[in-house]
Amino acid sequence: MRRGVRLIPLALAAGLVLEVAVFLLIAHQIGYGWALLLVLAASLAGMALLRREGTRAWRSFRAAAQSGRPPGEQVSDGLLGLVAGVLLASPGLVSGVFGGVLAVPQVRRVVRRRVQVAAERWMSSAAAGEMFGPRRVRVYPPPPASPSASGSPPAGSVDGSAQQTAAGGPTIEGEIVDPPR
Repeated sequence: MRRGVRLIPLALAAGLVLEVAVFLLIAHQIGYGWALLLVLAASLAGMALLRREGTRAWRSFRAAAQSGRPPGEQVSDGLLGLVAGVLLASPGLVSGVFGGVLAVPQVRRVVRRRVQVAAERWMSSAAAGEMFGPRRVRVYPPPPASPSASGSPPAGSVDGSAQQTAAGGPTIEGEIVDPPR
């Protein structure tokens, strides 16, 4: 984590150099006035997107909280919408392209799912359950143990009689819950 924080100034400087280089390249091709107008139009679109996404994110978060649903999906979608707006509003063509791509709902859905998975890994399972709702849990039974020559009962059985599924693996009791959609 610390190493990533130390790299932020370097990444910002590299991003600034990239933005200036792309602007000069585009300005050389279409003219400086048109390139400046393109950056200004992207910034205005980003400001409008910020306003719309901020309002939409707050409303969907409140609706989820009032209905008792976990607000994680609304929070991550709203956060990505705000990031798209900030990228578009910032003066630059490269950041504007990334913001425009992130504003597309299909792309945002894919990115939101990846952000959710990363957040679930980062936080405790209890907090992830409160934030994103019940999770689907996959339980893989251990491979069947070969009976030992000593005649001792199989591992995991108390009285020596382990339950077996049709496939030969132990049965696992529990409930698998799908997240609400």
